[in-house]
Amino acid sequence: MTNPTEHALPANSMVESHEGDFGCSVMDLRKLMELRSSDGINQINVHYGGVMNLCRRLKTDPVEGLSGNPADLEKRKQVFGQNFIPPKKPKTFLELVWEALQDVTLIILEIAAIISLVLSFYRPPGEENKQCGLPVSSPEDEGEAEAGWIEGAAILFSVIIVVLVTAFNDWSKEKQFRGLQNRIEKEQKFSVIRNGHIIQLPVAEIVVGDIAQIKYGDLLPADGILIQGNDLKIDESSLTGESDHVKKSLERDPMLLSGTHVMEGSGRMVVTAVGINSQTGIIFTLLGASEGEEEEKKKKGKKQGVPENRNKAKTQDGVALEIQPLNSQEGIDNEEKEKKAAKLPKKEKSVLQGKLTRLAVQIGKAGLIMSAITVLILILYFVIDNFVIRRRPWLSECTPIYIQYFVKFFIIGITVLVVAVPEGLPLAVTISLAYSVKKMMKDNNLVRHLDACETMGNATAICSDKTGTLTMNRMTVVQAYIGDTHYHQIPSPDALMPKVLDLIVNGISINSAYTSKILPPEKEGGLPRQVGNKTECALLGFVTDLKQDYHAVRNEVPEEKLYKVYTFNSVRKSMSTVIEKPSGGYRMYSKGASEIILRKCNRILDKKGEVMPFKNKDRDEMVRAVIEPMASEGLRTICIAYRDFNDGEPTWDNENEILTELTCIAVVGIEDPVRPEVPEAIAKCKRAGITVRMVTGDNINTARAIATKCGIVTPGDDFLCLEGKEFNRLIRNEKGEVEQEKLDKIWPKLRVLARSSPTDKHTLVKGIIDSTVGEQRQVVAVTGDGTNDGPALKKADVGFAMGIAGTDVAKEASDIILTDDNFTSIVKAVMWGRNVYDSISKFLQFQLTVNVVAVIVAFTGACITQDSPLKAVQMLWVNLIMDTFASLALATEPPTESLLKRRPYGRNKPLISRTMMKNILGHAVYQLTVIFFLVFAGEKFFDIDSGRKAPLHSPPSQHYTIIFNTFVLMQLFNEINSRKIHGERNVFAGIFRNLIFCAVVLGTFISQILIVEFGGKPFSCTKLTLSQWFWCLFIGIGELLWGQIISTIPTQSLKFLKEAGHGTTKEEITKDAEGLDEIDHAEMELRRGQILWFRGLNRIQTQIKVVKAFHSSLHESIQKPKNQNSIHNFMTHPEFAIDEEVPRTPLLDEHKEENLDSPKAGTGVLLLDGEVTPYANKNNNAVDCSQVQIVASCSESPLHSLETSV
Repeated sequence: MTNPTEHALPANSMVESHEGDFGCSVMDLRKLMELRSSDGINQINVHYGGVMNLCRRLKTDPVEGLSGNPADLEKRKQVFGQNFIPPKKPKTFLELVWEALQDVTLIILEIAAIISLVLSFYRPPGEENKQCGLPVSSPEDEGEAEAGWIEGAAILFSVIIVVLVTAFNDWSKEKQFRGLQNRIEKEQKFSVIRNGHIIQLPVAEIVVGDIAQIKYGDLLPADGILIQGNDLKIDESSLTGESDHVKKSLERDPMLLSGTHVMEGSGRMVVTAVGINSQTGIIFTLLGASEGEEEEKKKKGKKQGVPENRNKAKTQDGVALEIQPLNSQEGIDNEEKEKKAAKLPKKEKSVLQGKLTRLAVQIGKAGLIMSAITVLILILYFVIDNFVIRRRPWLSECTPIYIQYFVKFFIIGITVLVVAVPEGLPLAVTISLAYSVKKMMKDNNLVRHLDACETMGNATAICSDKTGTLTMNRMTVVQAYIGDTHYHQIPSPDALMPKVLDLIVNGISINSAYTSKILPPEKEGGLPRQVGNKTECALLGFVTDLKQDYHAVRNEVPEEKLYKVYTFNSVRKSMSTVIEKPSGGYRMYSKGASEIILRKCNRILDKKGEVMPFKNKDRDEMVRAVIEPMASEGLRTICIAYRDFNDGEPTWDNENEILTELTCIAVVGIEDPVRPEVPEAIAKCKRAGITVRMVTGDNINTARAIATKCGIVTPGDDFLCLEGKEFNRLIRNEKGEVEQEKLDKIWPKLRVLARSSPTDKHTLVKGIIDSTVGEQRQVVAVTGDGTNDGPALKKADVGFAMGIAGTDVAKEASDIILTDDNFTSIVKAVMWGRNVYDSISKFLQFQLTVNVVAVIVAFTGACITQDSPLKAVQMLWVNLIMDTFASLALATEPPTESLLKRRPYGRNKPLISRTMMKNILGHAVYQLTVIFFLVFAGEKFFDIDSGRKAPLHSPPSQHYTIIFNTFVLMQLFNEINSRKIHGERNVFAGIFRNLIFCAVVLGTFISQILIVEFGGKPFSCTKLTLSQWFWCLFIGIGELLWGQIISTIPTQSLKFLKEAGHGTTKEEITKDAEGLDEIDHAEMELRRGQILWFRGLNRIQTQIKVVKAFHSSLHESIQKPKNQNSIHNFMTHPEFAIDEEVPRTPLLDEHKEENLDSPKAGTGVLLLDGEVTPYANKNNNAVDCSQVQIVASCSESPLHSLETSV
């Protein structure tokens, strides 16, 4: 028994394996899981002697599961591995420091500082030579000349500080997202049977040999073999690229693979491979190994096409247990965002992003021009003054001194550039989003895609589910119609015939998922806990209320004895279970929506339990007298029926013939009360300019009743409530294609869409987003919990999945997970989204005032006095350090209810409104007046020596120290003004709610005192007297008073004010989009942003790391053209095979020309939002179900998300 893996050995000879006493090794199981369908069955039967035998070898019981003994579990982990795939290493702090150092502005500053440093130590022989244009230095200046190195050193020191701050921010951001990722991983649990009990186990705890229960909507956490299944269909597209659902059964294909989605049915499997030994894990391991090689390849500059892409595809593919947060986290900063945009042509949702990009480019251009002019004027002035007017010769020994002057001018020019570019902006965006995400977690919003947070602030429409979101999802049967009697309370069991009671109990207990059950309450006196499907729990509760025990029935008919199960799905809207009768023949129990099941009934039980004929007129009468009254009270009506097959076995696959001639047993009315807090939340939405629409699979009367209770529909309003069928009839043409014009007539008034299919939901969402009615494009948020909601969640601007009731598939497709399934959390998300937008506007208002003033001061000062009144180090302090803290202070303002009292900004609303522009220019006027007064008349006012036209190494003057100090204090008080951007007068409102703000203002003030009093030469400061300090403070406080004066001036009267930071206008988009089949506005905005960036890149060169990204993307496109494919295409298109054997579909970019110009018959365009659209269907609206469900399978990592962040 030396080689346990030798296939020739008889099955039983392997039991004595040295593999930890288990009857098979890891490699055996890995090989087994690589086989499919008939090959797999043969291997199981021939090699292992069937599935039951395999369970025996793995020492597990197919019914009871593992014992849960810790020693046994530990042993299994050692032999077969843990269900965990080790994550990629995070970047070290030093790597992040190196990345921060790549910023061009900083590099230029470093070079300038080093040159300045080197030259300051150079002592040429002719230094005292008057002919060099230097005044003869007095003895006390000698010490100052010796200290000439300080400025260079100080600039280097500030650069180091800036780099460390940036690196620390990136590092903490990464840490935060690792934490978020861990939280998402910990939340993923799976039903496993241990010791005969079903328990929810964290995915990482699952071991080989566990018996796992699988059901509709699950994402399988490990590889396994089916032991028992009901109507099981799996979407394996994430592994194989085949979008058709694969039927799984013991006879045909029992192999279940990790990372695949259960689209229908339920069952049990024995886990055979976990972690790095599972099929997904194997791919990960290959990628991990290939990453090192790829690094080598990159260095050698070899081509590497598909492998790297496939690597990224999987590394990001959330189907695995490991989610790569690294790439994700990098995507947050504004500039890092651009880096992604430069490389990846993917759908971009963020509106804010486009606006910031355009604004940054504009500011950068202006700054660059100003700094170039400054340097030019300084050099020209110096040259003309010395060599033309004073006619001095250029002496070789004076060259170093002249160069020193030029370096000083260069540093001033760079300083102007540094001040012009808002470095704090990416930081403000990052901080604002990261802070919001953290706080939103407390408000039950788990944000998976960072930009969703900001998009939510612009939301104009919310399409919400009914069950669980607007209602409590605590269902109870409150009325019943049994045997010609309508019971308005639950009847006592004695009132029913035993025969009927028996049929009701069996019809409910057997024909419901065995995972649905009612458990005793957690607290005494509480309500019983409902586990599983809530509608089934309500029916089981009905059985309990009839004083019957459903457990006894289930024990008598265990799951293995169920002959055939037609599980519930969105097409059937019913569930049926077939059992064999002891006397021979079969009985099928059915339950489902009452109008659907009643249409299939031709008999009904009367009071005595006798079967009576049930004609069409009886059905209409029953609908009128029973179902409509129940529905108008907001009850969901479910019909329970049965059918006997006594004449031999029918063909079970012919569903239409099986599900007819039913006998109706009873109709029950289930109440799901509206959540008490929902009506108020919906009223808030209406005030905030957001339209709430209810999209539900329920009966229209029930839906209308609930919508009225919630306040979505108010009596007397001119609104539409439609059923799915009617909706489709109104929006489709004769060919069955959706027409946008028809849809545009419907959606503005539509408030309730009942009996809707997932396709209807997707069509509605897509129609609203693509609509051009109204001035602005609608921003739509959608809630969903089922697997079939995937397409709509993906299509929406923001998709909310339910954390409690939601399936894994829905969570994968969503942007935000509502951990409490409550509609009020969506309103909180709106509040936070608007707050992000306002925070960034506040920071912009502050930052741009600083920029305008500093640039003008540096520029005019340099031109008139040949020296900037604000020195390089002082500018760095103001611009980099202060702004970093200001972004922290202003970006962490908590949201207030007042945010919900205004309408959404809309996609085209500029970042800088006219009110803000008034504030920026108004404060700039005040500050410039003060500074220029101090520069040109300050020495007289304070009776001190003038600091103007000081020689090269002169000591710092009190004059310029006062200017610097006043400038900083004005910014400090203006920071308080910046807290309000809509022209409010009380700028202190709620200031103590934001402790960070108070701490930052206080901290900056204390730092300023230290810099002025003890900064000395490095900061070009000298000590000030108390009276000078009071004057500086007085001028600073004047900012607050000036702010009040500015807010008195009505914005409307200032017609000359322009807005800035616009979104992309419709015309521009349309112009860019000519020739495209479909205009995806968000995508066009991105495209414009990209073009802008490429235009601006050559000139602006300021945003952190952009240049590096640009180079690398350029490098990649030259060296390995194939590699330009989007990672996102891989992630959002499961059609792409990851297995080599499957033929690979070309990506959009690879054959862009031939794909777009010459559509071949039958090909599909891969749109960027994860849909496959046949060319015939130009509207790309609801494609038929099979196509739409492809989208549901698109798995994005829960953190792939963060990549799309701002």
